[in-house]
Amino acid sequence: MRQFEKPTLVGGLRHKVRAEVRSLKTWIDKRTDVDELRHRVRSEVDCLKTWIEKPRDEVRFLRSWIDKPLMVGAVAPSSPELARRMASFVDPERPGLVVELGPGTGVVTEALLARGITPERIVGIEYDGDFFRLLRQRHPGVHFVHGDAYRMRHAVAPFFDATLGRPIAAVVSSLPLFTRPLSDRIRLLDESLALMAPGAPFIQFSYALVPPVPRSAGRFDLERTGWVVRNLPPARVWIYRRAT
Repeated sequence: MRQFEKPTLVGGLRHKVRAEVRSLKTWIDKRTDVDELRHRVRSEVDCLKTWIEKPRDEVRFLRSWIDKPLMVGAVAPSSPELARRMASFVDPERPGLVVELGPGTGVVTEALLARGITPERIVGIEYDGDFFRLLRQRHPGVHFVHGDAYRMRHAVAPFFDATLGRPIAAVVSSLPLFTRPLSDRIRLLDESLALMAPGAPFIQFSYALVPPVPRSAGRFDLERTGWVVRNLPPARVWIYRRAT
């Protein structure tokens, strides 16, 4: 499948789409194999849709950041590379819900699905109304809650029952934690780990050199990844687990 360059202007987008349509028409005129034709058309349409949607998501993020900089905390969605790195710490074989905090436009959601987490196991908590509606359109099989991720226990209550013996399998957070007081960050982490099995990960990315919740703030194990440089700006992933 061909890779398309990112459009910078509406005029450039229009020109590129017209060129691709002309190219596809020329190719169709030379083909007689219906199955091959159908496969090629679907591939081209899927690629064009992805190419067109990416700048739209970046515009959505920038608009939300301008309106609510302390709530969004980023001017662009996480890169696919960062999303895959975060999802790599989620074990698809561990039973229980996977809770996503601040899913935004759904980049990490897509990485979790690609990792093998079934849609009905994912609960995403999104504060921004526009993002929430977009997520429900893009991933109808995933549970999305329009609410405050810092009240996670309340948000996941309809989907979670600790008495079933299946605690939360992972929490994957894209929240801008450094915009909140340390006490709020500690409370969120403590509440999350209390709902999770020992060893289950609380996964958080950040652009900072130091962890969003320092080691001295609680009884948990902490590890970090190297920098994901193919992200704007470069980020690293912090993984918290309940101390054994």
